[in-house]
Amino acid sequence: MTPLRWGVLGAANFALNHMAPAIHAARGAEFAALATSNPDKATPFQAFAPGLRVHHDYDALLADPAIDAVYIPLPNHLHVAWAIKALEAGKHVLCEKPIALQDSDFDALIAARDQSGKLAAEAFMIVHHPQFARARALVQGGAIGALKHVDAVFSYFNDDAENIRNQAKAGGGGLRDIGVYTFGAARYVTGVEPEAVPYAKLVLENDVDVFAQVAADFPGFTYSAVVSMRLYNRQNITFHGDAGVLQLTCPFNANVFDQATLQLETDAGTVVTERFAGVNQYVSQVENFCKAAQSGSNYLCPLEFSRGTQKMVDMVFAAGDR
Repeated sequence: MTPLRWGVLGAANFALNHMAPAIHAARGAEFAALATSNPDKATPFQAFAPGLRVHHDYDALLADPAIDAVYIPLPNHLHVAWAIKALEAGKHVLCEKPIALQDSDFDALIAARDQSGKLAAEAFMIVHHPQFARARALVQGGAIGALKHVDAVFSYFNDDAENIRNQAKAGGGGLRDIGVYTFGAARYVTGVEPEAVPYAKLVLENDVDVFAQVAADFPGFTYSAVVSMRLYNRQNITFHGDAGVLQLTCPFNANVFDQATLQLETDAGTVVTERFAGVNQYVSQVENFCKAAQSGSNYLCPLEFSRGTQKMVDMVFAAGDR
């Protein structure tokens, strides 16, 4: 099958360090073009992709007939508009999370996807890691008995006012940056949606949430989470059943924060640890995207799944305002 030819909108650091190399390394993909108004920013990309074409702006890349798909790592508030533009230009779209800032934004995104006939998805890479496929199978297969509680934490420290994560006008904040992982992971592994968010404590700085403590009710189990951009690095998610506990000790930044590890403890008195060394979830994400885009097969993270996570984020913001 002919490789899917990719273009990247913008020379963001995350694109340089993670996603562009993943596109370059993925089977079935070709990293073919970059859009940036600063030629100097293209140089490090060309170091690992020597034949890379460089366009002076985003519209020029979208007009390039030799590009099949685009990856969008722009600031959050620009995601919806450029995703729709790319779909209207006939490109498949993989957009950084959060792909939207509120639930209602998905109406236009899904309409543009359906009208174009192209694949559009949020770059929610964790569902492409075998750690999460395994966790989903264990929880839904009854390995821990009846699920009673899920708790999650994701934190890092970033108080740089110039960073877009700390800028309200750019759609910054911890819930949008990393809360999508704590919420989406629980939804993906369990396969169910939250019914209510009875409690959310939000700490804001310059209209940006920097800390959130959340309690939610799911059908059959409770949920709690801490999400922060002002705490030392930590990430974990635990699924607690009446016959066992499943813990993922590096669920979100595998091979960056730590090695992805899954630990299952059951009432039989056994503890089984599984490690997932050397898996690049960004490469897996690109490969799965290319396969789905070219074959029309189901994709693990369609817009409808991402909309469910955004609904939960909206519920948390609403609870925090009460």
